[in-house]
Amino acid sequence: MKTKNSHIQFKGITYITVTTFLLAIIFSFFSDIILKKSNVIIAFFILMLIVFIGIIFDMVGMAVATGDEKPFHSMAANKVYGAKQSIKLIRNVNIVTTFCMDVVGDISGIISGAALTTIIIKLSIQGTKSTIYFTILGGLLSAVTIGGKAIGKNIGINKNQSIIHIVGIFLAWIEKNIGINIFSDYRNKNRK
Repeated sequence: MKTKNSHIQFKGITYITVTTFLLAIIFSFFSDIILKKSNVIIAFFILMLIVFIGIIFDMVGMAVATGDEKPFHSMAANKVYGAKQSIKLIRNVNIVTTFCMDVVGDISGIISGAALTTIIIKLSIQGTKSTIYFTILGGLLSAVTIGGKAIGKNIGINKNQSIIHIVGIFLAWIEKNIGINIFSDYRNKNRK
């Protein structure tokens, strides 16, 4: 027997799956085009940018997962820019963490692997040497990604209120200047 909650979860899972598919296509398409047209140095820079994006989004996801909305209530009462959006982030913790840590984090991991393959091809290394280079660079990429995410998550836990407020300011700017409201009004959500 289906419940309303399982229907909502199925809808959310479907939304995340479709969003992931679309974002992966967009990021893969543009990174592939840029990487193919760039030299090796720029390709390495793009690879590091992709890894950095994954680290930043993991940090934001961890900050929201460990954040507390109480400090933002007084900020919202004093009309501090971004405070309402910060509350919305925390009240939508499941969506935010899934998007930041799973969707963007995993997409950046997959695209960075593909970018590394493109770089190896650009270096025109073939045969056994390509395997050795790919193995060494793949290990280095994994170490930088995992180490960076570990540092980012640690920062996310220890500086969660500051990070949430920075993201809240960014969302407030989007709402004001672009007119896109990412989350519904925070007053409609049940308080923790």
